[in-house]
Amino acid sequence: MGVTRLLALAILGTCLTLSSARAQSTVDPIVSDARHIAILDHETRQVLYCRNCDVAMPPASMSKLMTMLIVADQLRAKKFTLDTQFPVSENAWRHGAQSDGSHMFLEINSRVRVEDLIKGVVIVSANDACIALAEGIAGSEAAFVDLMNQRASALGLTSAQFRNVTGLPDPDHVISARDLALLASIIIADYPELYRHYAAPAFTFNGKTQQNRNPLLGRVDGADGVKTGHTNISGYGLIGSAVLNNQRRIIVFNGLPTMAARTAESQRLMRAALFDFQVTSLFAKDAVVGEAEVWLGSRARVPLLAGEAISVAAHRSVRAGMTAHIVYEGPLQAPIAKGAVVAKLVVEGPGTRQEFPLAAGARIGRANPFAKAAFGLQQLFGGG
Repeated sequence: MGVTRLLALAILGTCLTLSSARAQSTVDPIVSDARHIAILDHETRQVLYCRNCDVAMPPASMSKLMTMLIVADQLRAKKFTLDTQFPVSENAWRHGAQSDGSHMFLEINSRVRVEDLIKGVVIVSANDACIALAEGIAGSEAAFVDLMNQRASALGLTSAQFRNVTGLPDPDHVISARDLALLASIIIADYPELYRHYAAPAFTFNGKTQQNRNPLLGRVDGADGVKTGHTNISGYGLIGSAVLNNQRRIIVFNGLPTMAARTAESQRLMRAALFDFQVTSLFAKDAVVGEAEVWLGSRARVPLLAGEAISVAAHRSVRAGMTAHIVYEGPLQAPIAKGAVVAKLVVEGPGTRQEFPLAAGARIGRANPFAKAAFGLQQLFGGG
């Protein structure tokens, strides 16, 4: 009783061996000077690669994705329209043309359409537009930041902590690469009408044209977003997204020393994300994965079902060395409730380990007295 059981499975097109030992590490498949990296598969929202991706970092302008998510939420709730005009306060103006940061040349005391402000933020990372939107929606930047933090909490972005709407340096304004990738994925899935603006190559306002700084656009096939970021503290970073063969990948990296390094790294990492990583679907939700032994139950075995759709992501360099096991403490003791998580599927290989919960596919009651007696005789005379 209480022995860990490991059952080998054959998946990924090869016979996977049974092994209770952890796979040995291998050479990092991604060579990069970036301090933080996350590569996300958009459809499954699986992280394909992580380097310090759960460490909160200063995101610079990349945090403007959360600013825009709040704007999109409010638009959908019909709190205003794209044609609504918001005033440009002195505060917004000073963060625009009177600053060294990115801006769209808003004029003090003018009124500007929401759609133009959105394009200013999305395409040219305009700080003045961020503040004009925040003040127009919530009355103040601080009140809008409260909405950002509440939304991040509701989405489960546990690393996120926002202090402004622009991403300007603040030691308490942080988020992880993983959470930025998830945030981008949410916007892409939930707000396509907003996301389409991220692919625009340029934006013209008040007679001034500025270019989109995203180095993926026009250089990597299928690239259509998302956002650059830079401060002296954060270094140069990027959230990027592209589609190849109906598969979308999202990359996030941060901490590079120069704009040129960001340009080169963005294209190299995105091509790696699209070509070097593969996601394989193994089991649909509620599919039978295997079975587990039951001790003194109304049935001797219980089917194990996938508690969620199971897919496995791996770099091409480690797929051949991957193994899969059903692991549980067994035999399981009756009674067992249907749907109770009683085991897990563990898929591991060089440098990677993924675990998925498995649930009991049937209710298993206790064995009746006659079955218990028969089992006892069987054990006594060595029939087991």
